[in-house]
Amino acid sequence: MRILVLGGDGYLGWPVALHLSRRGHDVGVVDNFVRRSYDHEMGVDSLVPIKSLQQRVRTWEAVSGLHIDVFAGDLTVVHFAEQRSAPYSMIDRKHAVYTQVNNVVGTLNLLYAIAELDPSIHLVKLGTMGEYGTPNIDIEEGFIEITHKGRTDVLPYPKQPGSFYHLSKVHDSHNIQFGCRIWGLRATDLNQGIVYGQETDETVLHPDLATRFDYDGVFGTVLNRFCVQAVVGHPLTVYGKGGQTRGMLDIRDTLACVELACLNPPDKGEFRVFNQFTESFSVQQMADLVAEAFPGTVRIDHLEDPRVEKEEHYYRAAHTKLLDLGLVPHLLEPSTVRSLLAVVDRHRDRVDLTAIEPTVHWRRTASALATTGGLVAG
Repeated sequence: MRILVLGGDGYLGWPVALHLSRRGHDVGVVDNFVRRSYDHEMGVDSLVPIKSLQQRVRTWEAVSGLHIDVFAGDLTVVHFAEQRSAPYSMIDRKHAVYTQVNNVVGTLNLLYAIAELDPSIHLVKLGTMGEYGTPNIDIEEGFIEITHKGRTDVLPYPKQPGSFYHLSKVHDSHNIQFGCRIWGLRATDLNQGIVYGQETDETVLHPDLATRFDYDGVFGTVLNRFCVQAVVGHPLTVYGKGGQTRGMLDIRDTLACVELACLNPPDKGEFRVFNQFTESFSVQQMADLVAEAFPGTVRIDHLEDPRVEKEEHYYRAAHTKLLDLGLVPHLLEPSTVRSLLAVVDRHRDRVDLTAIEPTVHWRRTASALATTGGLVAG
């Protein structure tokens, strides 16, 4: 299969491209490197140093004997090319507008390109579980059967996004579904949970193949951040009560889910949704997991929540469709946390403690960007 990965230089786009290449697919990657420019703007950097895309592609060919094109593909498009941070979208008006235009207009342009070039192309789009919010009912996979005043229909599941970033994903979903309906496109929306991890079977083959490891208050994911805090002796910072519960998955499972979606395309005109996560944890549970796995002493602090969200809530989401296609998940075991801690320890000299604290506050219309500090590690 020929597969084009949009955003192929990113945290997930790059390891997905490697995985699909190793699995025998003809893979091309496209990226405008804007994610790297966010680091300069925020004054932060990936914990694990990453090479240029050109160097990565050359190293992959030297290590594997497999070639990745910089742009190619005429059957499947895997779309990771969006601004992916909720806090970034909430900094101020400029960043909210940028996120919505970049994500929504970018996807709309892609839909027109597919419709005009070849409507049989299968679009695999990275969505987010954050589209749903935290309703007091079970979350279904994309659609829900509703009976109202004696009539029944299957409708898109109601959305309660928690940031302008998540809103952009909701708009994407609506636009993609509309494109499938009017142009007969075929698309898979992968509503992904929070991803943890940094190493895959392909990225460990050579240091030049490493993907990002973000831990800062804007782009860092919660488990990665907790591991960094533990290693450098910084208290684990839990926002609010810590009862915020989210779907989670190992980075290796992201790769498997994308390939399963590619190998099992939808019918013409079909818009389908997979909830892409394997387990659910509260923020407090994740902090406790790190504290238990770390060999030293760990302190857990509760900070005032900078976001507007429920700090304790019901959360139960369906996620059976990928399992039915054959996904065998990597669950969050203590050994997985220890492997993350080991990655952090190897790069502890690159930790910038000033980047960890939350600086973006949902209740404000403008938050000051964090200033860069010295590289400090305990």
